[in-house]
Amino acid sequence: MSIAPNNTSKEFGPIRSFLWPIHFSELKKFIPMLGIFFFVGFNYSILRITKDALVVTAPGSGAEALPFLKVWAILPMAFLFTFIFTRVSNKLSREKVFYVMMSIFIGFFFLFALVLYPCRDTLHPHQLADTMQSYLPLGLKGLVAIFRNWTYSAFYVMAEMWSTIIMTVLAWGFANEVTSVKDAKRYYGVLGIAINISGIAAGYTVTLLSQQAFNPTLFIGTDAWGQSIFFINAIIIVSSLACVACFRYMHKIGFGYNSATYKHHHGETKVKMGLRKNFAYLAKSKYLVCLALIVVMYNIAINLVEVVWKDQMKQLCPNPSEFNAYMGQVLTAGGIIATIVSIFILGTVIRKFSWKTSALISPIIMITTGIGFFSFILFKDTSFGSLAVWIGATPLAVGVFFGSLQNCLARASKYTFFDATKEIAFIPLSKESKLKGKAAIDGVGSRLGKSGGSVIHQGLLMFSGTVALSTPYVAVLLFGVIGAWMLAVKALGKQFNVLVSQHDTLTVPEDDKQNQDIATGAPAATTT
Repeated sequence: MSIAPNNTSKEFGPIRSFLWPIHFSELKKFIPMLGIFFFVGFNYSILRITKDALVVTAPGSGAEALPFLKVWAILPMAFLFTFIFTRVSNKLSREKVFYVMMSIFIGFFFLFALVLYPCRDTLHPHQLADTMQSYLPLGLKGLVAIFRNWTYSAFYVMAEMWSTIIMTVLAWGFANEVTSVKDAKRYYGVLGIAINISGIAAGYTVTLLSQQAFNPTLFIGTDAWGQSIFFINAIIIVSSLACVACFRYMHKIGFGYNSATYKHHHGETKVKMGLRKNFAYLAKSKYLVCLALIVVMYNIAINLVEVVWKDQMKQLCPNPSEFNAYMGQVLTAGGIIATIVSIFILGTVIRKFSWKTSALISPIIMITTGIGFFSFILFKDTSFGSLAVWIGATPLAVGVFFGSLQNCLARASKYTFFDATKEIAFIPLSKESKLKGKAAIDGVGSRLGKSGGSVIHQGLLMFSGTVALSTPYVAVLLFGVIGAWMLAVKALGKQFNVLVSQHDTLTVPEDDKQNQDIATGAPAATTT
């Protein structure tokens, strides 16, 4: 069963159905929504690059710090931010929740640019960290590093929370609640293109700023990297304010949470949210459990690969400016690939093939590129190593290239097929299922996935001592995780087909029995 009948090409023509399947009457609503996703995606891409450059190249740090950050800093903060989000949601309107959460992030990046980074030498406890390291085993070097460079760790955490809270919970949550399943089939492909183009712009911006020489006439920074950090944070703040302006404009013209579409599908009843209740609600639903497994397995898989790749990146580009510039180039390449996929492939695949087929594309790409990357890393001393000599490069440079290629393709599939199919899977659910399920899955589930991958890395580091020595075990575990991911997709695909074939949007159930029926795809008593 396909996700939707292929009527778009008949409605708009073959070329426009690829590029812009939007009616003229919808532009007043869709353009500001496009702006929201562009600015959110732009910041997400800049933060994803800069956070790695700060932490991986920091004094006494490296890629081994990332697994410890994701378990001991990001996971607790994911729970904290989800708790804050649920509490604020219970007290304020959905529109005001967006403003409050955005203000927290804007305030932090302002503080980091003007206080935390300029005063880092005073704030970082290097002497105490050296003492701690002398007593602890080598495998805990990453844990000491996140304490040693705690302001960088804080930036890394807030960058990760932007991905979770702003991009996934708030931006995509907003789109899901003001968009019907029918419109999403046309809208989400274009929104994906906007995110991918924003990634290209972000990659170019970061590369340009990171390659600038030190300008002594400026009043900020004592070196080129310090000036780059200031301007990067300034751009993030301006982009955030532009995003808020687009969001406010949608509500001003009546297309936000005050729109007729939102009130028709969700009514005026406010869903009370609580962290424990959200997870209890999720646990009762086979549909949401499968969706949570997909999110968790994806994040475990991407985390397992990226730590190995970034460890090699640190060896090739030890300078933070060089590291950031190279990451910007990778991001730009990935954005170009994802944009091409979004324009010419994503929409057609989603409209013509089933949800399960579309959702399986991401794990298939991940396992295919993973085989290529780990094959070169693990067997570079064999015939694979001669490839580096033949092209006149070092084995390290070629290994980083294969890792970059893997990252580009995996991330491109994430920004296209993975995100689109995941968000479409939320749409047929009731308002309560969307709010509670999305808060639990996207607010904490993605962090649990990354933390799960990080726990694996921590255990391997304690056993082997370095990322390089643990790489063979990482490769084996990666393929097992992707296998579990594919099984969850198949299970969810069956339930999704039942929901879509019977209902467009389901109402909030009145009792636990109805709640379980809706969550598992059984017919509900009433529909809208």
